[in-house]
Amino acid sequence: MANKQKKLNVAVVGYSGLVGQKLLEIIKEPKYTPIFKNAKFYLFDRDNPIKTKSCGKLDKHYDLAFFVASAAIAKKYAKLFTDTGCIVIDNSSHFRMCEIVPLVVAGVNCDNHLLNSNNNKGIIIANPNCSTIIATSALKPLADALSLKRVIYNTYQSVSGAGLSGLADLELTASGNPPKFFAKPIHNNIIPHIDDITPSGYTKEEYKLIFETRKILYLPTLPITATAVRVPIQNCHSISLNLEFEKDLPACHKKTLTLVTEILSTAHNIKITQPYPTVLDAHNNDYIHIGRIRKDNSVKSGLNLWLVSDNLRIGAATNALDIAKKLI
Repeated sequence: MANKQKKLNVAVVGYSGLVGQKLLEIIKEPKYTPIFKNAKFYLFDRDNPIKTKSCGKLDKHYDLAFFVASAAIAKKYAKLFTDTGCIVIDNSSHFRMCEIVPLVVAGVNCDNHLLNSNNNKGIIIANPNCSTIIATSALKPLADALSLKRVIYNTYQSVSGAGLSGLADLELTASGNPPKFFAKPIHNNIIPHIDDITPSGYTKEEYKLIFETRKILYLPTLPITATAVRVPIQNCHSISLNLEFEKDLPACHKKTLTLVTEILSTAHNIKITQPYPTVLDAHNNDYIHIGRIRKDNSVKSGLNLWLVSDNLRIGAATNALDIAKKLI
């Protein structure tokens, strides 16, 4: 896309939201400053809208655009950027299940052929759902080594996953006021309802987990079920994974623990934290902490895992930046 000497024009669309602010914060960290040292950033939100010429085209060329806004914003503006040759990394759900748009998790499928072509200009890359990023980072090496047969998700998602509105509702209901965003008060409560409930009884969030996981792992028929729960903490998501494999696990717990630890130890951003991690371990770092590793003895080759990670960092902003790092 660009050499080290070229001045990069980088747009951040939706910069005033939680993920946008986190992205701008992480860019200043030593891991990313060399990549963006020659970059000029252009920040867009409601108070600084995207400007177009009378012909409807952008008034400026951008090399890279981070979309950290709603699906509606991505739908309306992303193509305006790609039409000029700009690479768009979109954090919304709008393009994730589009067949021609790569859905990318750094360290999992970043070697997608679209990312390794000689000309990446004018493409859209979708950033997956935060819980999907966290889970597939562990699922990919296990799938490669043991052949996944089935996945059961139970996610326990912090209110920051719902953005500023989620954080505001936690504070509002803690003061005894009725909620304005969530369906029920979130303070001192858990709500098994994230996004709209569909006619099937699953929520849209649960379908995201199912279909995004299949796309990222290139396993389109993998049996997956999911339950997504909102919990009354500010930041970091926790996930209980119940897995079943085609290949056998060792008979004893100790050997299973050793095997799974060895498989996961080589994975991107994975940190084994036994006996178990909590959100306090995961806050404001880029590790996917994994513990409670144990066999599920109710099936022939079953496994239970507990995952915790910072949903604003590795579940959103850091993954987008790692994709950009790969491209730049």
